[in-house]
Amino acid sequence: MMMQSMLGWRPLVVLSVLWLSVMGVRADAPVPTLEQRVAGLEAYLGNGDPTAALKDAKGNIPEGLTTASVGIAGPGHNAWMMTSAALVLFMTLPGLALFYGGLVRSKNVLSVLAQCLGITGLVTILWWAVGYSLVFGKGFESPILGGLDFLFLKGVNSAPNTDYAYWVSQNVFSMYQMMFAIITPALIIGAIAERIKFSAILLFVGAWMFIVYFPLAHMVWGINGLMNGVWNAGASIKAIDFAGGTVVHMSSGWSALILCMILGKRLGFGKEQMAPHSMVLCMVGTGMLWVGWYGFNAGSAVAADGVAANAFMTTTLATGVGAFIWAVAEYFDKGKASVLGFCSGAVAGLVVITPATGFVNASGAIIIGVAAGLVPWFFCTRVKKWFGYDDALDTFGVHAVGGTMGAFLTGVLATAEVNSNLNTNLKDIVGHTLYIEQLKCIAVTLVLSIVGTTVIALTLKALLGLRPAVEAEREGLDVSDHEEKGYIY
Repeated sequence: MMMQSMLGWRPLVVLSVLWLSVMGVRADAPVPTLEQRVAGLEAYLGNGDPTAALKDAKGNIPEGLTTASVGIAGPGHNAWMMTSAALVLFMTLPGLALFYGGLVRSKNVLSVLAQCLGITGLVTILWWAVGYSLVFGKGFESPILGGLDFLFLKGVNSAPNTDYAYWVSQNVFSMYQMMFAIITPALIIGAIAERIKFSAILLFVGAWMFIVYFPLAHMVWGINGLMNGVWNAGASIKAIDFAGGTVVHMSSGWSALILCMILGKRLGFGKEQMAPHSMVLCMVGTGMLWVGWYGFNAGSAVAADGVAANAFMTTTLATGVGAFIWAVAEYFDKGKASVLGFCSGAVAGLVVITPATGFVNASGAIIIGVAAGLVPWFFCTRVKKWFGYDDALDTFGVHAVGGTMGAFLTGVLATAEVNSNLNTNLKDIVGHTLYIEQLKCIAVTLVLSIVGTTVIALTLKALLGLRPAVEAEREGLDVSDHEEKGYIY
């Protein structure tokens, strides 16, 4: 059966190569062999380097030697990454907006939606102007910040940037990464919901992107990043983060805790009922987050390949287990399992598996799911009460705690059997001391997030103020900030 299958597609590959070579190779250029042409197209199937077969024993390519598969995007990989980018945007709009919107009181539901929309627009502008360049450029030759190579997305076209993908257009890759940049600061909203001015949150996010997100994303994912252990052989900290446990969840979660403490508690906190106004919206938003997260995690393979397939599986397993375990913990704690508990457990499972999803197997995903259902539950139901901070929608308990735990567990459970890329620069420490590198990465993320947020928040508080007037907060931010109401009865 396998031989018949191979005989079935190989003639098509050969014919395609012959046609492409006639159409795509200059008459005066060195002519690649048929084997090199076929290897160039076969590299597409395995998400490999299309130039590998052209290189000599020293790793050099003779001048002018090329094939028609070099420098172009592969349609299947490109299609998956465009879909993944749309799925990650779907996580913010409408997923996170509805999840958070359902958890606040009805007088503040539109303020949450407006904050998600405002952050989306602001980050889009920043990413186009300078953000993508600062994260994925190389002009500064710095392990901390990228460069100005791609200002205003100059040169970011449909050809692949082979520092990050052989078969995905750089413009598609840039839009995919922009969706990560959008949802990360939007997560912070949950901790400070119902008590921050719309202008203040936008100013905060604008500064936070430059001080926290752009440097951290480059350090972890930039090709010459300080903590990019997978691809940077010279990384000072040889950490791994498949889809954003440190870059997304730790940075936003720890920043959220600091910001909510500087902002202060909501009026009436601990004295008035502040129950979610619509668990229906919360449940719908949770479902959208779960669906969108496949683009978040499986898309981080930057290809439609076996690593993406594994990430798809581990994301599903950890999320389902996390939702169930959180509800079980609730049942044994108070005799009932709530819809909010299922929703919180699902999001916790998604968060904790994120840094590990392309590096762990099914058993690792189950372990992570159990941990995600228990540890964030404990922080949200016990630790928050002990310390009395007003993390309105449990951003710290889920994203900071979950992201930190996920980053550590990634170092413990990652295996090269799942992702052979771990053998590139980390062969000697995977399964041994990788967790130590993860702890170093966690420490850098904590310092950058906490110090950066403190400086920005205190500066804005002193210059412009963060909170609305008492009367406006009592009336609700929907009316005071937007002159609208979520519901007209």
